[in-house]
Formats: sequence, structure tokens, C-alpha cells
Amino acid sequence: MGRFIEGRDRTQGILLPEQLDDYVTESNPVRVVDVFVDELDLDQMGFDGVNPAETGRPAYHPSVLLKIYIYGYLNRIQSSRRLEREAQRNVELMWLTGHLKPDFKTIASFRKDTLPTWAHIGVGRT
Repeated sequence: MGRFIEGRDRTQGILLPEQLDDYVTESNPVRVVDVFVDELDLDQMGFDGVNPAETGRPAYHPSVLLKIYIYGYLNRIQSSRRLEREAQRNVELMWLTGHLKPDFKTIASFRKDTLPTWAHIGVGRT
């Protein structure tokens, strides 16, 4: 192909698996979001679902969904459908959520159900 920079062959395997952590630098703001949310006492702040139910389908932990929304606000992404799409393809969000990919309905319902409690942490419009 001449003298061009070429990418990898998509079908070629790699010897050592790459880590998602390698793609998120130490100075990336997404790391601040991660530490910030992990330090919050969501149960004391009134977030439902911190203590999981004994029956039914397991839910996403509120901290994961809150991280998605804070990331969205920092990057001007407020639509739950766009946040769903970003969680599926954005390396920073994959790192932040641990490869979890909630659907748009879950993301939107979390916001609707927990919006009044966001004032305690100064996030979003209340």
C-alpha cells in the first residue's frame, strides 16, 4: 500500500491481551469521576438500590449509573440513548463502568427516580 501508516489486521490475534486501563491515562478526568462517586455514601444520601433485593433480576449498582450521568454531564451528553451508545463504544465509559452496558431505559429510569437526591452532590439540574 505504499508508504502509509497501516493498522493491524482485524483478524490477527495478539499475544498479550491489552488492558482497558492502558487506554485511560492517569491524568484523565474520568478517574476523578470514579474516585468521587466511590467516596460517596449513596445509601445515606437516599439513593435506592444500594442494598440489593433478595429476589428478582440483579440491578445495576446506583454508583455505576451515577458515574455514567456525571460523565455525560462533563462531556455534554444528556440523552439516555446517547449515553447507552457511548457505554457500548467509548473506552473511557467502558473503563468507568467495568464494561457494563445498561440500556437507555435503565439509564433514563435511574435519572427520573433519583433526580431529587442529586442536589446533595451538586450534579445535574434540579
